[in-house]
Amino acid sequence: MESELGKAIKTVFLCQYLHEDALRREINDGLQVVENWNSANDFIFFGKGGEIATNRFEDQELAMLSLHLLQISLVYINTLMIQQVLADQAWLDRMTPDDWRALTPLIYAHMKSGFYRMCSAPQAWTRGRYPQLSMSDRIS
Repeated sequence: MESELGKAIKTVFLCQYLHEDALRREINDGLQVVENWNSANDFIFFGKGGEIATNRFEDQELAMLSLHLLQISLVYINTLMIQQVLADQAWLDRMTPDDWRALTPLIYAHMKSGFYRMCSAPQAWTRGRYPQLSMSDRIS
């Protein structure tokens, strides 16, 4: 009986999906967010093809926690930069409804993949000034 109910619910959902444009757009938009997040994960966790190369639970946990910390840091820095840009009225006036819908702090095209030394001047992060990484900061 339960499997028949499940099949009926699935059929109703599929009918709604095929009939309603708005539902298809909502599902597609949600999938785009997930794909963007996974793409950012691949960018951040680039070593060894993004695979965790250990079977030890503690090392796997450390790798995932490190990935999450880097994700959060990336989103935080991007949020600060987006806020700084949108503080300029000229940029704010140019924003369209489509721009607002597409705006996300989960961007990484402006980043370079690789290992970097830590910034030696943390005071540069105050008052909206962000240190710029140069190629000499990159560790090969």
